[in-house]
Amino acid sequence: MQTRYVATDTAKVYATATARSAERELLWGDRVFLDPAQPPVNGRVAVRARGLPGFVKPAELGDTSLLEFYFIDVGQGDGVLIRTPDDRHLMIDGGFTRSKQPTGKNAADFVDWKFTRDYGRSKITLDAMLASHNDADHYGGLWDLLNPAGRAELKTKTVEVKNFYTAGVGWFTDGTKRSLGRTVTVNKQKYLTDLIHDRDALLRYLQPTANPRLQGEWAAFMQCVAEAQCPVKRLSQQTGWLDGFAPAPGGVGIRVLGPIESTVGTNPQPGLRWLGSESGSSNGNSLLLRVDYGHARILLTGDLNSAAQEDLLARYAGNRQEFACDITKACHHGSDDCSVEFLRTLSAGTTVISSGDCEGFGHPRPAIVAATALTGNLLIEKDRIITPLIYSTEIARSYRLGLVKSVEKRGAGSVGELKDLVAQIEETSSGALNPTRKTKALAGSRLVSGVVYGLVNVRTDGQKILCATLNESDRTWDVRTFASRF
Repeated sequence: MQTRYVATDTAKVYATATARSAERELLWGDRVFLDPAQPPVNGRVAVRARGLPGFVKPAELGDTSLLEFYFIDVGQGDGVLIRTPDDRHLMIDGGFTRSKQPTGKNAADFVDWKFTRDYGRSKITLDAMLASHNDADHYGGLWDLLNPAGRAELKTKTVEVKNFYTAGVGWFTDGTKRSLGRTVTVNKQKYLTDLIHDRDALLRYLQPTANPRLQGEWAAFMQCVAEAQCPVKRLSQQTGWLDGFAPAPGGVGIRVLGPIESTVGTNPQPGLRWLGSESGSSNGNSLLLRVDYGHARILLTGDLNSAAQEDLLARYAGNRQEFACDITKACHHGSDDCSVEFLRTLSAGTTVISSGDCEGFGHPRPAIVAATALTGNLLIEKDRIITPLIYSTEIARSYRLGLVKSVEKRGAGSVGELKDLVAQIEETSSGALNPTRKTKALAGSRLVSGVVYGLVNVRTDGQKILCATLNESDRTWDVRTFASRF
């Protein structure tokens, strides 16, 4: 089979060579497989794309592979899959584990679909897996990929991770309480010094006799990382360019801009700033990555908070253009703990907010949505806004609801009238340790008959940038494009 790529913003897919109307659309850069020995019929060629057969027009196909970002709808949390033009894959975060997801799905399910259905492969291969920081709504989906128990519901049973990267901060215990580990104080500023530098450090911190040792679910996740037998490396601004992603003509560069590492203590050692609290220090020391391709820049921010953002602006004083970007993933799901000056420095053309509908968090915050728009790069053509654009995985998601009208029992016997039936249900809030059990009368109830996940697609050839979400009603794409500016 020959591999080609969609060369137009969208390409219509027909069920047959003679069908009058299309049944769905493909998106710019989607790969299609076709048999070159099969000639076109009625101006269309038979292909397999996104795991399904169909017919497309040959004029809409080409040979250009794109840089692709999939901002996955994981509810509360983050999950990003990156595919480079040379077919390397990087996975950054993945949402809570499935067992703590209201929908029972996270980024592991999308990655599984991508490799098995879309690519037709029997194995998931990630050139890099990155945990932006040590919060469960970020590393849980990665854990499901590495943990054999988590892979039980996936079609792919084999996952290869070539490199694992971390910001270094972890959850520890000294046997009595949980913490981010030991600290040292220099000039009244505290620094975290128990950092997972590499695989050797990881193995030491996993030892039952270690003090402090890794704690709780974070320890269980990192145990799976250790069992993956891949290199482990801590990243900071001192890393520079990610291994294998240094700038090269026609290639993808990935620059590590944060967290900010300092050398501290009487016995000099690396340290990361304490940012006021454990949650603030965990979030604020997230990985900050900039992906460069051609003239396009994409900034990935983890859960950066205002304290970290202000520190980054100070550390990069005189060189703040390093943060300017075409696309950014919003910091901390659109939390209001955010510096407007930092947003001004980004001046993003498009911002993607990864948020869920869990009322306990209330993300994204209205003021930050407004600030994101006000500080974005303004481009108007023909009295229409081209940028800034704001996408939200939560807004892009939709549900199909159906009213329960009757129930039937398969086989012999009666189940009674609808008014007499009740269902025992379990509701799982985002990140909850245990589900809430309730009794619900079936009469008058509505069932979720389908979920359309709010995936946000971003693709670029280094010149043009395309952002797209799927229209549920007719399986077409809502597409916006603009030129990269770097």
